[in-house]
Amino acid sequence: MNIDFSKIPSPCYVIDESLLRKNLEKIKAVKEEAGIEIILAFKGFAMWKVFPIIREYIQNATASSLSEARLAYEEMKTKAHTYAPVYLEDEFEKISEYSNHITFNSLSQLKKFESRINPAISVGLRVNPEYSEVGTDLYNPCSPGSRLGLLAEQLPDKLPEIVQGLHFHALCESGSETLEKTLESFEKKFEKFIPQVKWVNMGGGHLITRKNYNVELLVDLLKKFQKKYNIKVILEPGAAFAWETGYLVSSVQDIVENKGIKTALLDVSFTAHMPDCLEMPYKPRIIGSLEPTPGKPTYRMGGNSCLAGDFMGDWSFENELKEGDKIIFEDMIHYTMVKTSMFNGVKHPSMGIWTAENEFKLLREFGYEDYKGRMD
Repeated sequence: MNIDFSKIPSPCYVIDESLLRKNLEKIKAVKEEAGIEIILAFKGFAMWKVFPIIREYIQNATASSLSEARLAYEEMKTKAHTYAPVYLEDEFEKISEYSNHITFNSLSQLKKFESRINPAISVGLRVNPEYSEVGTDLYNPCSPGSRLGLLAEQLPDKLPEIVQGLHFHALCESGSETLEKTLESFEKKFEKFIPQVKWVNMGGGHLITRKNYNVELLVDLLKKFQKKYNIKVILEPGAAFAWETGYLVSSVQDIVENKGIKTALLDVSFTAHMPDCLEMPYKPRIIGSLEPTPGKPTYRMGGNSCLAGDFMGDWSFENELKEGDKIIFEDMIHYTMVKTSMFNGVKHPSMGIWTAENEFKLLREFGYEDYKGRMD
């Protein structure tokens, strides 16, 4: 870590260019070694002002809405691989304009829009492999009764002529060992359909850039699958691109105590600025903190919204915290920035980059007009 946090305003998301490039190099190496296509999923990372850096390594993107497809076209300079649970009548024409692949969630949606699909667009169907190791139901697309993807028994023996691909997404920050077991289920259930298509999109959740991720197994699985079926393979990770590439810089505004519990009140909000912490849930790392330790100053971290549950804890520190101290949350770029809200009108963190030249560059500040404009 080479960031000088004294130069970062609070609150602010800051991405480290050197760490981002390190991830991109690994992703590009997998793409080339396995001979597959890897595309950036905007639902995990959509910080478009760094897209010029990403395009040096990966040129394509996946979208799940008209806005994401348009962002791909305008800022990634590519048409999108687009999938959405449902497409809206008044958006489909524009989605088609910005897409080179469109995947449907159901046969009824395919039938509804089939006559309006540009012949240049490659059409896919999302399927449910009925296997997932995702432990949190909120993020499990294969839970019983899932609305996402077709079951094998819901497909006709002969796929519609227009369908060129199958798409499954059953992973969440997973290893290649999980993909191996998911592929076993996918092949068992959809084996008769795979020879009917030209590509298989294995979705996201492949945490390629995590320490100790078994890249060799991933490459081996992908090579064998392509050889077995003579088919194109696509991966669309989101978190892997920005995994452990940056921080949310905040600062202590006050310290309150109730029944012996001390809470450091910050200039950021868990519910508005770090929602996955409460939804997953998970406890984020704070630079310089310890696990709760008897005899050490120990605090909850409290957000600045009015939601009663806008807090997490506990962390210990070597010294007592005081007003103005920086609290720096680690790994706060992927699936964080894209999910923020302006709930309660609390100040939204700025966005910046710590460049490869060891300089801070402010990319965006937010103010009243951003909050007001959402209700305009």
